[in-house]
Amino acid sequence: MARPIKETPVLYGEDARRFERRMKELKPLSPERKAEMERNYAIFKKIAQFPLP
Repeated sequence: MARPIKETPVLYGEDARRFERRMKELKPLSPERKAEMERNYAIFKKIAQFPLP
């Protein structure tokens, strides 16, 4: 049986500001990386044993 998931701790002070700043800094994917991810998704979708949309 799985162990219960602990509550997520609340961030305060500089930790909270750093977390928020990092969440706002979006790093765009390169076209090559995006294409690689799409190829991998297609492979996994093809071998999946459960229905996918």
